[in-house]
Amino acid sequence: MTTTNEGIRPFRIDIPQARLDDLAARLAATRWPDELPGVGWSRGVPLGYLKELAEYWRTGYDWRAHEAAINEHPQFMTTIGGQNVHFLHVRSPEPGALPLILLHGWPGGVVDFLDVVGPLSDPRAHGGDPADAFHLVIPSLPGFGFSTPLAGPGMGAARMAEVLAELMSRLGYDRYGVQGYDTGAWVAPEVGRRAPDRVAGVHVNALLTFPIGQDGEMDGLTKVEQSRWESMQNFNDGYLQCNSKRPQTVTYALNDSPAGQLAWIVEKFKELTEPEEGLPEDAIDRDRILTDVSLYWLTGTAGSAAQIYYEEITANAWSDGGGEWSEGGGWGEGGGEGGDWDAPSRGTVPTAVLVSAHDVSIRRWAERDHNVVRWTELGKGGHFLAMEEPDLLVGDVREFFRTVR
Repeated sequence: MTTTNEGIRPFRIDIPQARLDDLAARLAATRWPDELPGVGWSRGVPLGYLKELAEYWRTGYDWRAHEAAINEHPQFMTTIGGQNVHFLHVRSPEPGALPLILLHGWPGGVVDFLDVVGPLSDPRAHGGDPADAFHLVIPSLPGFGFSTPLAGPGMGAARMAEVLAELMSRLGYDRYGVQGYDTGAWVAPEVGRRAPDRVAGVHVNALLTFPIGQDGEMDGLTKVEQSRWESMQNFNDGYLQCNSKRPQTVTYALNDSPAGQLAWIVEKFKELTEPEEGLPEDAIDRDRILTDVSLYWLTGTAGSAAQIYYEEITANAWSDGGGEWSEGGGWGEGGGEGGDWDAPSRGTVPTAVLVSAHDVSIRRWAERDHNVVRWTELGKGGHFLAMEEPDLLVGDVREFFRTVR
């Protein structure tokens, strides 16, 4: 490996105390709304739950401890095409390690992967085979966390992929793998499309796949696949509608009220974790959830992180006359993945798809768009596998990349 170090500078998180004091003061001064009796979670986050969580955020949660935990990993900043990019770069002690990019989703960030950093980068120290080792590059996607401000409009999955491919070149990595979930599962295949000669393989979970109006694409769906399609159509897409159509408008509320930002994000942890009927902290440690929310709040990225939805769903798909929303909410027929809704160009890089119990991926549609060589149905876990089921994610990543190293 030859490292160019072009414009790469060390970085450490050091939030000014005044910003933490402001957060505490705002939480203490929250103007709480009324709530209809007996509705539970059916109309949004319950008042009692959010009050208790906000009070713990204010008086019990220790940002400095979690800031220090993130800072235990080497972090860097660089600027690519005018876009600031923050990333963790964890080199494996194993000389033959394969470089691997880990890409988060929304509402997530680099902290999503803290539980898998050790096992992936140093399997020998975690009871694994040193031949499975990876050098890890874990970026904050443009617009998220410290990868701000956005360089301008147009930062969709394809442009993010160009930035990340350049980042790997700048780090001197000539051959590498890519893993991503949610938004990262949009971006990861795009990295493969832009650098097929350099990307050894793509591994994704929480992959969304859609019908595109082809004859026969709905024929012969299994009962499981029919259930997944129904889940897509009936999904509570309120956040998606706001993020994809009016991201700037909703930003004013989220950027001004930490309680509002907390509710906006914790609802997704409630809906997207397993078991769905449980509380978010039944699946993911409460402090980890609050570290994620804190990063959005402390970096002021509620709006910039939402822009990816506008770029992918509104700016690309709708202007192209692509997918439609059904009147009842959810995806209507004719939708597609990412910005290539009408006729997605099929990727050529070997791709593995890991499907949790919560995921709605449909294999035939995934194989239409990607060179799927591995398909694993977990039957458990939710949307945030790196935090909910880190051992299962690590195991599948290791097994797949053994075949393409």
